[in-house]
Amino acid sequence: MSIPSLQSSRRGLLGSAAAIGLSLTMLLSGAVAQDATAVPYAEPENAGDLSGTIVADGSSTVGPITEAMAEEFAAIASGVQLEVSISGTGGGFERFCNGETDLQNASREIKPEEAEACAANGVEYYVFEVAYDGIAVVVNPENDFVECLTVDQLKLMWQPEGAATKWSEIDPSFPDEPISLYGPGTSSGTFDYFTAEIVGEEGSSTTNYLPSEDDNQLVEGVAGDTNALGYFGLAYYEQNADRLKLVAIDGGSGCVEPTAETVGDLTYAPLSRPLYVYVNAESLQRPEVQEFMKFYVATAGEIVADVGYVGSPAQVYAEDQARLFAAIDGSGTPDSAS
Repeated sequence: MSIPSLQSSRRGLLGSAAAIGLSLTMLLSGAVAQDATAVPYAEPENAGDLSGTIVADGSSTVGPITEAMAEEFAAIASGVQLEVSISGTGGGFERFCNGETDLQNASREIKPEEAEACAANGVEYYVFEVAYDGIAVVVNPENDFVECLTVDQLKLMWQPEGAATKWSEIDPSFPDEPISLYGPGTSSGTFDYFTAEIVGEEGSSTTNYLPSEDDNQLVEGVAGDTNALGYFGLAYYEQNADRLKLVAIDGGSGCVEPTAETVGDLTYAPLSRPLYVYVNAESLQRPEVQEFMKFYVATAGEIVADVGYVGSPAQVYAEDQARLFAAIDGSGTPDSAS
């Protein structure tokens, strides 16, 4: 996914030393008020001396956020290189729990079997919520009959047994044409979330669809197929809105389209979800990883919006930051231990 150019100045993110000191004391003490906000990022004097390579993998949904963070961070610490791969949340967790990566981009929480694999390999980790995302359901722009679909209608398309293969099976008023389905592969956290919320069982899905771990390929598929329906992260739709048609979803309270507002307040149900970054606890002992994560957590609320996602509540970032500072100074306990 191409990342929009992020040229806007971040000077407004830097606060006065006194304000930072006061907020930092509050965060380190664990007293995160309900209306707390993250401490503004303050660039250290030695940032230019930092070096090394940070390796990230995982979700195609979260990957663009981490790439955008890396682009902005390069202006602060040009000696630090970030390698961001996309193998899906599941594929990323395989590498992460083998100790091959420093950061794991995840569009769902770690599964018990993945946590067990991490534990077996001695990989401890911290997890930080970085944004909200809506899963966009889209059709080809030449489709003039689908404006809104219910969860039951989506389930009829995607269920593993007896799935509808023609549009007329979804609604008698729809044409008697085949449905061409496009969706994430089985290693994707988006696949896991969608199947759980729509089909009713995580991983339960028809196999009669064209899968890809690369959401750009899904965009191309739907854009080039008049009978297509697909799903992927909202940011990919927003970058290709002129080539796709967004479908509203009725989760029981009427038809709702995914927007920053409906995703942020979770009224775009049931396809709104939080996004995460997992950090290897051993990697977090390295100065370049510490500084990158300080930047990530402090600026996420602003940068995710630039990329096309929805920021988490301010208190979430404050809590993330408090745990990050505790992890860095050695007073925190890895989330993998809880």
